[in-house]
Parts: sequence; structure tokens; C-alpha cells
Amino acid sequence: MNPVDPEADTDAEGAAWDRLAGLLPGPAAGEVRDCWEIGEQEAGLGLLVGGLLAYGVALDGTTRAELSVLTETWGEREALAARLAACADTGAPSPVRLLPDGETDGETDGESGDTTGDPVSSVRVPWIACDRCGATLLRIHTRGPWGEPSYPTEAYVVGDRSWDTAADAYAALLACSLPA
Repeated sequence: MNPVDPEADTDAEGAAWDRLAGLLPGPAAGEVRDCWEIGEQEAGLGLLVGGLLAYGVALDGTTRAELSVLTETWGEREALAARLAACADTGAPSPVRLLPDGETDGETDGESGDTTGDPVSSVRVPWIACDRCGATLLRIHTRGPWGEPSYPTEAYVVGDRSWDTAADAYAALLACSLPA
């Protein structure tokens, strides 16, 4: 988040939304852009991911990760994750990639270091990996009394730093993966 100019965040997200909508053919892209304009981001993300599948649009790892971050930001990640994963892959090298559900990519088994025996503990879920530096963006959830991670995500972690928003954590992950 930009504390000096919060509108800059909205402008950047709007530009990303426009660019991602541009992956679709004209009318479909227009529907996704219209959703942004009228404040129906959740519906727009569904249209976008559905359109990517319907039109067979191939995604690189960075675009797929960016879409996952947008779906997380708007509370649609769980609903759209399987469809996003089903989108075609360009096969092009990418500095980042989504980790499949359950893949730890060298992290712990997803549990926190909580040894109190408290059934409501922290769960670390590996989400996006950087193939250049080896870092992983984790979603941190509270383990509910039912044994599964809670919704929503409590924090986002890369290395020893944490962020309140998925977008900020993803930006930090990308920054570490940029070529020197």
C-alpha cells in the first residue's frame, strides 16, 4: 500500500485489470473491464478466468500468479483457484509460479512452530514460489477448531517479513526475483 498516495494503488490495480482483460477477445475483454468500472470485481474475475478457459488463453507463471493475487485480494481465490490452475500454460520461463495446493516447496509441512497444543494455531500455506531466489510467499491462516485453515488469510509472509495484503507481499516477492 502506498501511504503517500492511496489512489496510486487503485490506479495500478486498474491498469493491471485492464491489461489482464486484454488477454481476452474484444467483447469478452469489454465485459471484464465493465465489471471493474461498476465495482463488480468479484464477478469480473469470474468472467476473466472463465474467458481464459473458454478461449484457451495460455498463461505464463507470472500472469497466473498475478491473477491468483487479484482473486485473493477480492476474496475469490478459493472459488477460482481450480479454474485458474486449469488454464493453459505457455511453457515460457517465469520468475514466479503458483504452487499446487499441498506443495510445500521446501517449507515446513504447513504447520507453525506452535507447541502449545492449542487446536487453534497458525497454518503456513505455501502459495507462490520465486524460482530465481528460492523464496516462497506464504499465506498465514488460523487453524480453526474444525482442523482446517480459516478464511480469510491473516497475513502474507516472504522470508522473515510479513504484509497485511497479498498485493504488497507479491510485489516484494517480485522485487527479489528481478534480474540484477
